[in-house]
Amino acid sequence: MPKAKPVAKQPVAVESGPCRLGVISVIGDRYAVQKFGLTIFENEVNEVPIDWGLDDLVFARVRAATNNDPAVRRITYPKGVFDPFYNPKTILIRDPGERLPVIVRSFTANASCERYLVATTFKAELPNTHMTLNGIGTYNQGLGGLLRHSHLFANVAITLIDGRTYEEIKRPFVNFGANFAASMRLTEDPLTKLDNSLFPEPPAAASASTALRERTRALVADRLDRGLPGYLKED
Repeated sequence: MPKAKPVAKQPVAVESGPCRLGVISVIGDRYAVQKFGLTIFENEVNEVPIDWGLDDLVFARVRAATNNDPAVRRITYPKGVFDPFYNPKTILIRDPGERLPVIVRSFTANASCERYLVATTFKAELPNTHMTLNGIGTYNQGLGGLLRHSHLFANVAITLIDGRTYEEIKRPFVNFGANFAASMRLTEDPLTKLDNSLFPEPPAAASASTALRERTRALVADRLDRGLPGYLKED
């Protein structure tokens, strides 16, 4: 019986040429599962590890927004390097080493990109309440076992950093029109509304939920597509 011919290895694509924009995404490995009741004693906050490719999604949406510009590169980073950003020593005044430009500068010496676009998550207060939603996740709210409703949320921030000076490039009015239009919506956003049956019980079940994964990816993509054009425009 003749021996099978070995399969030739495919050449590995190597990125070369100038880097106009380095994309750094730090949003994708934790999912918040939160429950709110009438009092703080009924509130539950859990973080579940996930592997849903959300950081891959960020890069894909940036590439799509730039018409697959070959000068847009994904930048890898050392594990844990953003821990000081997400877990600052104090809330009011950040240590200089906890700021995004300083952290990005620490591992991009050889990247030589003109700019860096950094995607992170943040905590935000649920409108008309004192309840905080942490990053990306889902929450369930109501009184006891009655009148409960569930939603998804995606608090994603984009920061643009100059690759030479490592100063933040401000975009104060970016996305104003889209955000204003969203705030004037008369009906509930279908991307955020979640059927109670899909709320993960127990919280750890979130990581294996195909419905949560796909719905969350759609929400994150929407938030990115709404905001990226303002950050990617040339000065």
